[in-house]
Amino acid sequence: MTTVLILEDESKAARELAKMLLHIDESIQIVATLDSVEQTMKWMAHNPPPQLIFSDIQLADGLCFEIYTQLDIQSPVIFCTAFDEYLMKAFEANAVSYLLKPITREKVEKALDKFHNLKTVFTQQQEKKRLAGVLHQLKYPYKSALLVHQQEKIVPVQVRDIAFFYLDKTMVRMLTTDGQQYYLSAALEEIENMLDPSIFFRANRQFLVNKSAIVNAERYFARKLIIKLSVRTPEIIVVSKARASGFLQWLEGV
Repeated sequence: MTTVLILEDESKAARELAKMLLHIDESIQIVATLDSVEQTMKWMAHNPPPQLIFSDIQLADGLCFEIYTQLDIQSPVIFCTAFDEYLMKAFEANAVSYLLKPITREKVEKALDKFHNLKTVFTQQQEKKRLAGVLHQLKYPYKSALLVHQQEKIVPVQVRDIAFFYLDKTMVRMLTTDGQQYYLSAALEEIENMLDPSIFFRANRQFLVNKSAIVNAERYFARKLIIKLSVRTPEIIVVSKARASGFLQWLEGV
């Protein structure tokens, strides 16, 4: 089964494309048909990413490229448009194919064939990457504790007890869930690489947060998010609109 999202502002064209897709492949599941940039952004924020997107370029409230520049979308896209001047820009946005209207069954079949062929290649590459990651973890396992210095003492702090890391000017401050504070000499990027990415998320340039310390996330200005933790933070934690979708997927465990 392939999940497909259709972005098309002409309802008749959207219905015809949906009908054509189901005739070509009955296993296709059309998860939504949306007609605007704003509607798509909202849908993407609350739903798992589709396996494939069929997208018109000119939507009801603007060009679809605004979606792909503001959100971290990994789904491949088949563009369907009456204009050929956006060809180069389309292939900067995960384009698998670029179909000029009128859309025919033959064009759609060829585009789907190309998508399935590329998916096979990408799946093999992802499996190799996953295996390489497993081997890397076996050789260099993620840290379960970090060593901090307190005067003459070296104290192990369990990673599970760390609420967040905060880049304070040039030093990294670490706060535990019970309010203990430590300073580390390592760069925040180094610390991030030591920790399991399923547990810790790089919210922005200054914060690396533990999933277990997150109380909630709130919508913020310009499609950003604010993260609330169970402990007090030196400033609000803002996730940019470009990283918001990835953060929500991580928080959900996707």
